[in-house]
Amino acid sequence: MNSASSTTNDIVPSQTRQTEDTTQFLKRLLRTLRRWPVIPIIIIASLFFAAGFADVLTSYDPEKDELLSRNIPPMWQAGGSSEHILGTDPLGRDMLTRIIHGARISLLIATIVLSIGTVIGLLVGLAAGYRGGTLDEVLMRIVDFTFAVPFILVALVTVIVYGQSFALVIILLTIFSWNGVARQARAETLSLKTRDYVSASLVAGASAWRILYRHVMPGLINTVIVVTTLRLGSLILTEASLSFLGVGIPPPTPAWGVMVAEGRNYIYTEWWISFFPGLAIMLTVLAFNFLGDWFRDRFDPRLRQLD
Repeated sequence: MNSASSTTNDIVPSQTRQTEDTTQFLKRLLRTLRRWPVIPIIIIASLFFAAGFADVLTSYDPEKDELLSRNIPPMWQAGGSSEHILGTDPLGRDMLTRIIHGARISLLIATIVLSIGTVIGLLVGLAAGYRGGTLDEVLMRIVDFTFAVPFILVALVTVIVYGQSFALVIILLTIFSWNGVARQARAETLSLKTRDYVSASLVAGASAWRILYRHVMPGLINTVIVVTTLRLGSLILTEASLSFLGVGIPPPTPAWGVMVAEGRNYIYTEWWISFFPGLAIMLTVLAFNFLGDWFRDRFDPRLRQLD
C-alpha cells in the first residue's frame, strides 16, 4: 500500500515538472518570436532560396503549354495529382513551378527598382536638406509632384504608347519609388546638420562633401534600412497590381500578378489558379512589412517596444 502511494506521489511531481517545463518553453518561444522576426525571416529566406534555385527545384517549363493537363486541381483535392502539387492552370502549366519562377521575377524587379530609387532619393534628400534655400524648395516640389501624379493612369497611358515590357515596368516603378526616401533623407539631414560635431567640422574647414560623407550619411543608414525594407513589400504589390491590370510583365512570363489575372475568370470552378499566387503576394508583402516594423523598433529608441 505504501509502495503504491509512493509511486503515485512520484508521478504527480513529475507531471508537474513536465507542465512547468512546457510552460517555460512556450514563454521562451513567445519571447523569441517577439524579440526577433523569426517567421518573416523564414518566409523571406524561403522566397530568396526559391528564386535563386528555381530551375533546380522544379522540373516543368513555366511557360510551356500542356493542354492535356489543363485545370488539374491540387493534389489533395478530388482529381488532383501528385505530379502537380498545386494543380495546373487553363493552359496546363504547373502552378507550383510558375509561382517559384514568379518569385524570381518579383524579387528581381523589386531589387533593381529599390536600389536605383534609394540612391536617387538619398542624393536628392541630402542635397535638399543640407543646402536648403531654393534648391530645397525646387527638389521638394518635384517630390510633391511625383506623389500627386496618379501612378496607375501614367502606367496605362505609357503602356498604350510603348507596349508592355520588363524594362518599362522597371522604369515606371523607379520614377515613382525614390520620393519617399528623398523626403525621409531630407528630414534626417535637416536634423543632423545642426549637431555640434557638424558645426565643429565646419569650423575646422571640412568641405561639404566630407561632412555629408563622414557625419551625415552614417546617421541616415538606419532610416534608409527601415524605409527600403518597408518599400520592398509595397513594390512587389505594385508590380503585381500592374501585371494584374495588363500593364506590367507581359504573358507568358510567370509573374504573380499575371497569374492572378489569368485565373479571375475561373475563380468559382478552378479557385487555385488565382488563390496560390495571391497567397504568395500576401505572405511576401506581410513578411517585408513586419521586418520593416522590426527594424524601425530596433533602430529608433523612441519606438522601441522590446523588453
